[in-house]
Amino acid sequence: MKKVVEVAVGVIKANNKIFISKRHDGQHQGGLWEFPGGKIEAGETVFAALKRELKEEVNIDVVSSTELQVIEHDYTDKSVRLMVHIVEDFTGEAKGLESQVCQWVDINELTNYDFPEANQEIISRLHTTI
Repeated sequence: MKKVVEVAVGVIKANNKIFISKRHDGQHQGGLWEFPGGKIEAGETVFAALKRELKEEVNIDVVSSTELQVIEHDYTDKSVRLMVHIVEDFTGEAKGLESQVCQWVDINELTNYDFPEANQEIISRLHTTI
């Protein structure tokens, strides 16, 4: 049985735009776009992981977030549990701090970008809830 990697995912929203970043080619699902976030460490809450990861990756300080959904997805090489939160209450200017390409995208244009399979459910949910 594969280990499940638990990931805090932030759908960073300002006005009608969502902040996305492109995974480095050498990473799992490399070359695809994603909603920023990262692994939840042992003993860490989802919110604490979200705050830490978004500060490290995209330079924002999360004040609060709202849970959107939990997605479990099995890739051939690993399984993930994505704890997805909407982040509208933050300070700082979102930008890539890990040399990743980042941009703000209109919610209706998210389908024009290639995301990992597990993220498709997030995009569908955003179109129905926001």
